[in-house]
Amino acid sequence: MIRTEVARRWRLVRAPGRSVPASVRRFHQRIRRRRLRSAAPWLAVGGALALAALLAWVVFGTSLLGVRQVTVTGISVLTDAQVRAAAAVPADTPLARVDLDRVRAAVAALAPVREARVHREWPSTLVIEVEERTPLAAVPVGSSFAVIDAAGVAFRTLAQRPRELPLVVVPSPGPEDVATRSAVRVLGALTPQLREQLVRLLAPSPARIRLELDGGRTIVWGDAEDSDTKARVATALLKKEGKLIDVSAPDFVTVG
Repeated sequence: MIRTEVARRWRLVRAPGRSVPASVRRFHQRIRRRRLRSAAPWLAVGGALALAALLAWVVFGTSLLGVRQVTVTGISVLTDAQVRAAAAVPADTPLARVDLDRVRAAVAALAPVREARVHREWPSTLVIEVEERTPLAAVPVGSSFAVIDAAGVAFRTLAQRPRELPLVVVPSPGPEDVATRSAVRVLGALTPQLREQLVRLLAPSPARIRLELDGGRTIVWGDAEDSDTKARVATALLKKEGKLIDVSAPDFVTVG
């Protein structure tokens, strides 16, 4: 007797939706919605992080928001080119990566600059605001003249004396020089009448200051202490006759 074996083949057949009970379908739908709700915050966080990374790359890593213009304000002694050269910010440098403190310090190191401020103007401009030193007096240095400010800083050199500035003669002009500091204190205390007649102020030492006026008159000032009082007394004595006025001791003045 010959046995014939018939191979059985199984096939998975998806049951039609209508054959699945409604309660089972609702159960699976609730599961899918729950999974979507639980994944949604993570998807949102991932999207936000990806967007932030893209923005950071655009701002910090590309020239799309790079420096296209450097604007300099507040200058009269310096030129735009001098300030930009000191700032040394290459074109197309990402604006967000510009070291504002470094630029400010570099510009402030220029002799005519009293103060510098730097800020960004998006999308592509770096603004440098300069406050230059205010000239107070001219000091002879060799065959030229150094212009100093109220701090005694020599920030400009000219071939000729600027006539609008009083002439101050000190051995070593500079903010660390005591004679220079004393001289600018005296200048700051002078009355308009004394300024108008002043030819030059000499300070060979901090305690030997004197003023030379129009008409060959001289005021012996002494040191810079009590300069406000000395200025008032000297102004009142301008009406007196005499070529020499000594206010070094303002309570005991002499005119001769």
